[in-house]
Amino acid sequence: MSTAPTESAKARTSAVRPGRPSRTAPAALAPRARMLPSLAAVYRAQLSRARVARIPLLFVATFQSVGIMVLMRGVVDGGAEARAVVAGSSVLVVAFVALNLLAQYFGRLRADGGLDHYATLPVPPAAVVLGAAGAYASFTVPGTIVTAVAGSALFGLPMTHLWVLVAVIPLSGAALSGLGAALGLLAPRQELATLLGQLGMSAALLLGVLPAERLPGPVGWARDLLPSTYGVEALSRSFDTHPDWAVVGLDLAVCAAVGVLSLAVATWAYRRAAVR
Repeated sequence: MSTAPTESAKARTSAVRPGRPSRTAPAALAPRARMLPSLAAVYRAQLSRARVARIPLLFVATFQSVGIMVLMRGVVDGGAEARAVVAGSSVLVVAFVALNLLAQYFGRLRADGGLDHYATLPVPPAAVVLGAAGAYASFTVPGTIVTAVAGSALFGLPMTHLWVLVAVIPLSGAALSGLGAALGLLAPRQELATLLGQLGMSAALLLGVLPAERLPGPVGWARDLLPSTYGVEALSRSFDTHPDWAVVGLDLAVCAAVGVLSLAVATWAYRRAAVR
C-alpha cells in the first residue's frame, strides 16, 4: 500500500491553521549607498544651495581681498613682497568661504539638529563632509580668479603661470574646508563655531597676506601650521619669471597631505557629533 500523501493531505498540511499568524521572512534592507554616488548627490545639493545663498558673501570676500591689495599697494612696491600679497589675498577668498562659512554652517547644523537628518540617510559620513567641503571650495573659484588677475594687474606681476590656480584652489580649499568643518562640528555651541571660523579667517589674513620675511619668529612658526600657507607659497612662486617647479610641486604636495588630514579629522568629528 502506498504511503505517499494524497494531494488533499498536502493541501491540508500546507494550509495555515486558523488563529496562528503566518511566518514570513523579514524584508531585506536596501543596500547602503555607495560612496561616489552619495558624494555626488551631496555635492550637487550643497552647490545648488550655495549658489542661491552665498553669492552676496562671495562678492564680499572678493571685494575684501581686492581692497586689501589696494591698501598694500601703498606700502609694497614690487618684488617678493608684492607676490606674497597677491597670493595671500587670492587664497584669502578660499579661507573666507571654505573655512569661515563652512564652520558656521556645520555649527548651525549641529545646533539646529540638522545632523539628525543626515544621520538617518544611508550615506557614508565621509560623503557628507566631502560633499559639503567640495561645494564650498568650488564656490570660491570665480572670486579667487578675479582677485589673482586684479592683483597681478595692480602690482605688474606676470599672469603667464596663473594656471597654477587649477591646483591651488582645490588643494587649499580641501585643507581649509576640512579645518572649517572640524571647527564647526567640534565646537560645543554655535556661537563658538562662528567665533572659531572668524579667527581662522583672520589668521589666514594676517599670516597669508603679510610677507613672511616681516613676521617675527614665533608668528612665522604659526604660519607654517596654517593649512593655506603652502597654497599661498605655491602661487607666490608661480609669479617668478622662471619658477622652480620642483619647489612649487612640493608646496602643493604638502597642501594636499594637509587637506587629506583635515578632511579625515572632519569626518571623525562628523561621526562623533552625529551619534550624540
